[in-house]
Amino acid sequence: MKLRIFELFDIILLVCTLLLITIGVVFIYSSGVNSSGISVSREYVRQIIFGSTGLILMASIAILDYRKIVKQAPKLFIGMILVLQYTVIFGKVVNGAKSWLGIGNLGVQPSEFCKILYIFFLAWYFERTDKVSPRKRFITSLCIMGVPLMLILLQPDLGTASVYIPIFLVMCFMASIPIRYLLMVVLAGMITIICTVLPVWESEILQRSIPVLSVLTDQRLRFVVIAATGTITLIGMMGYILFKNKYYYWIAYCFGITTFALLMSIAASKVLKPYQIQRLIIFIDPDSDPLGAGWNIIQSKIAIGSGNILGQGFLNGTQSHYRFLPQQSTDFIFSILSEEWGFVGGCIVFLLYLIILFRIISIIRNSKNLFGYYIASGILAMFFFHFIVNVGMVMGIMPITGIPLMFLSYGGSSLWTGMLCIGLLMGINFRQQNEFVYS
Repeated sequence: MKLRIFELFDIILLVCTLLLITIGVVFIYSSGVNSSGISVSREYVRQIIFGSTGLILMASIAILDYRKIVKQAPKLFIGMILVLQYTVIFGKVVNGAKSWLGIGNLGVQPSEFCKILYIFFLAWYFERTDKVSPRKRFITSLCIMGVPLMLILLQPDLGTASVYIPIFLVMCFMASIPIRYLLMVVLAGMITIICTVLPVWESEILQRSIPVLSVLTDQRLRFVVIAATGTITLIGMMGYILFKNKYYYWIAYCFGITTFALLMSIAASKVLKPYQIQRLIIFIDPDSDPLGAGWNIIQSKIAIGSGNILGQGFLNGTQSHYRFLPQQSTDFIFSILSEEWGFVGGCIVFLLYLIILFRIISIIRNSKNLFGYYIASGILAMFFFHFIVNVGMVMGIMPITGIPLMFLSYGGSSLWTGMLCIGLLMGINFRQQNEFVYS
């Protein structure tokens, strides 16, 4: 049967995506209008161009049979690693992170596109290792995640790096990796963040010493604790190997997580810049620095709250037009929308995203191809994480991480990545129902 082009395009995904992009362009325009009603930014024009070219990319990737790329996944992953390494060394610094490649004002953020290649390679690995032991699959997949994650953290881009973790967790879950292994990653991550933030919180906010926190501030004591927990972990592992007793297993499990988290907190404090750690502290107490690091969250919450039910009206918002909101066309685009369209406008965006997410779940459930099944799962995790973190960030219930709201926030790299993913989903959905050959 011949490839029928128009049948490729999932109407639900296409309509919701186009509506979100249109809303994004509208409020990117609004973000560029000053208090005198004069447009001082051409970002909305560039976003229209990004959206138009994104449609071509979306159609191209939908037409291209994703199953033909399976064998190329390792090469693509290696290429991705080389590009990320090049970016770390020669990248252009934007907003404190060396995460861009380009000439002049034209540039792309490789770490955004690398999310797709990362999903591809992880899907390729899980498809090929269906009969391999869960422990080996987990350890190998953890290494697959660790390489790009470390390279992106070296830029340092905490927000983009954090997206790779939920993709990993969801795809591992769909690959039937035991929950206890996934919980290990979640707990280690949470403890690492806590151990990284607490010393800065003690010195910057509390401004007094807490004896119990000396294990995180006194480097000599910290290494003693790491040595102790590491030794207990090894004893637990040996005990489990020799006696096959679950008691030893759980000792090794708990102390292993603690040891890893303490080691990673040292690395995180060296890699992450002070303002990135400060963002996590401000999440706990925005009023500790209302004119500095806490300014963004406070102004965003004011903007959202002032929108009420129906909003103040398009181009009538004060927080954006008087420039109280920084990064208002990117990270805080939802704040402008909520101020001008109110609760109803926010619900419209929520509904469109909800439809997209449920449509992806439907594609996953109906998928007959394991490779497509894993790819769709990774995309679901990425979309959900971007949405929940960005919206939570502007509402003050999530720390500021610099994650854009896909399809709405200004930026070609993010928009193209999202549209490429939509094209992939369309291709997966079409090919699970139709077998065809090219004419």
